[in-house]
Amino acid sequence: MTAQSPRAFPQLPDTIHTIHIIGICGTGMGSLAAMLKARGYDVRGSDAMAYPPMSDWLRDQGIEIMLGYDQANLDWNPDLVIVGNVVRKDYADAVAMRDRGFTYMSFPEALRHFFMSDTRNLVITGTHGKTTTTSMVAWCLTQAKMDPSFMVGGITGNFGSNYRLGEGDAFVVEGDEYDTAYFDKVPKFWHYAPFRATINNLEYDHADIYPDIASVEHVFKRLVDLIPADGTLWVNGDDARALKVSAHATCERKLFGFGPHNNLRASSPEYGEFSSAKVTLDGVDLGTFSLPAMGEFNLRNMLGALAICLDEGADLEVLRDAFSTFKATRKRQELVGTINEIMVFDDFAHHPTAVEATMKAMRERFPDQRIWAIFEAKSNTSRRRVFQHDYPRGFALADHVIISKPWKKDDGLKDDELLDIDELVHDIQKLGPTTELIEDVDDIVTKVVAAAQPGDVIVGLSGSNFSGLHGKLVAALKLRFDK
Repeated sequence: MTAQSPRAFPQLPDTIHTIHIIGICGTGMGSLAAMLKARGYDVRGSDAMAYPPMSDWLRDQGIEIMLGYDQANLDWNPDLVIVGNVVRKDYADAVAMRDRGFTYMSFPEALRHFFMSDTRNLVITGTHGKTTTTSMVAWCLTQAKMDPSFMVGGITGNFGSNYRLGEGDAFVVEGDEYDTAYFDKVPKFWHYAPFRATINNLEYDHADIYPDIASVEHVFKRLVDLIPADGTLWVNGDDARALKVSAHATCERKLFGFGPHNNLRASSPEYGEFSSAKVTLDGVDLGTFSLPAMGEFNLRNMLGALAICLDEGADLEVLRDAFSTFKATRKRQELVGTINEIMVFDDFAHHPTAVEATMKAMRERFPDQRIWAIFEAKSNTSRRRVFQHDYPRGFALADHVIISKPWKKDDGLKDDELLDIDELVHDIQKLGPTTELIEDVDDIVTKVVAAAQPGDVIVGLSGSNFSGLHGKLVAALKLRFDK
């Protein structure tokens, strides 16, 4: 990060009726546009590209999309401009915005101002598990009739949306440590005024923003400072860095996890199609909780969500039932299709720790089945060499591994700063799985579909849509077997 505190909040017009959003087609920005539209604002926006499903969804909301970053996009003279963090300061409409004196805000500033200024904000943070944990809290509090609002970085299984405007006084938000905007170079979560928060875990990530783990720890320490003395902070007590950055908390800090020192503790875990564990709070038995999700990390996510919901006063039995009916967020171990007993999963994992956790969960759930892992190095994290030697361990849990071509991006990285795909393939192969580089997604589909057999588990891992890999696999398997 390049700033030590958020910029001064802008002076807003006395009345705001019209709002333009630059970079409107991102998941978060599009949802913000719909939320503002629901509140009665006239909202339009611009983006470099507009394609389904977001383009269709925005048009269904009656929101006009202007293609390209052109200064003419602002000729309708909106009262306010909201700028996404994909926008560079030299984009034509960003330049026009400044030159013509428009009032402008970032996504986190707008979310806080329009929707979180009068709410009790529950901020879910950590390197991994934010989206799932936020979705769990939102679902559980809704089931407890607390009618929360929420925004999460993925399409929730229970709501079919990544946001909701409720009538309750709580706002549940995924607290991202990525930076805010080109004019406000601080983490998004510094803007969210947390009353309660979780830190699920803490690792080095976002290497395009943070030079080292110390800089990541710094922004989390500052987040802890923002929680008021009468608020609460729940921390993964089994994670040394999460404990370190929260040790100075002035609010009540409590721990969740599997170790005996945790306030909220899970024990006797069992894994399968449902994962379950016995749960105690400060030594008091809360009974067994079950979750229709795979892996230890999802039980940990459940503990973090349960902790926040209990502090909010939700009924224990309602929460137990709510977790048992939780539906995974899209791209989080999402079963896309089953064809002739061949299962195709889509997963967001792209950080090496997330890859290992996902593959471990798959191996626990399918111990005797053949597992294919297909990986795309596209995100700003996965493309970097800094994680070169951390990936093989996770992929070693698969039987067959296919690595696609690395994503090309004009971000000034030198060759020696990029992930070496050939070296990665070699290092995974040495650990046992048959491993190969197949550059084109269509060629990957051809290879996998020809070799797949009933009982196989195919997991596509990517921080993006992987060029439609999962849908193509399902369609091709249908052609092969449904004759």
